[in-house]
Amino acid sequence: MIYPVRPSQCRVWPFWSSNLTTPFAWNRATQKCNGINRGRLYSFEEIEKIKKNKKWRANSQLIKEVAEVYDWLGSQIESHRESAGYCKACGKCCDFESFDHKLFVTPPELIYLSENLHGENVKPMQSSRCPYNIGGRCTIYEHRFAGCRIFCCKGNADFQNDLSESVIKKFKSLCEEYQIEYRYSELATALNNFGR
Repeated sequence: MIYPVRPSQCRVWPFWSSNLTTPFAWNRATQKCNGINRGRLYSFEEIEKIKKNKKWRANSQLIKEVAEVYDWLGSQIESHRESAGYCKACGKCCDFESFDHKLFVTPPELIYLSENLHGENVKPMQSSRCPYNIGGRCTIYEHRFAGCRIFCCKGNADFQNDLSESVIKKFKSLCEEYQIEYRYSELATALNNFGR
């Protein structure tokens, strides 16, 4: 259930030093793990890169970088307030089907949300309304997704599209840096599949 934020020890398996000392050691590991030798072949250079990657040791660094993207986004919206529009937080756009609106999110955003839920699980989406909009109020407002921050029904669509493209590039870059599979998924798909 924590696959996207699993520890580095899990990320580097089966390329542990103890498994790489001899062919016998590798074959012994295959008896414990039926996933070994079933994936693609990794070169020596790729294995060394995986073993040396320390970025996932500090999940907090990824969380910090997502927060920095959100801070940057906030400053862009504030400095272009006329184009961004003034959201009255009516919550109507949180019912995607009735509002004819779609919200897409990325893995770093889901990891950030999960980290900030203080032990709660990410909620599945069981209707067309965001599960975090309760009684017309966003219960994760401080940690809401980039699309929620950008979209305003009275805002300039071109400005919103340009800002969305810039943010997507930033999140795609984080996925590459932290070796997370990049996906740009509709909210229901993302929430219902998080951790699988």
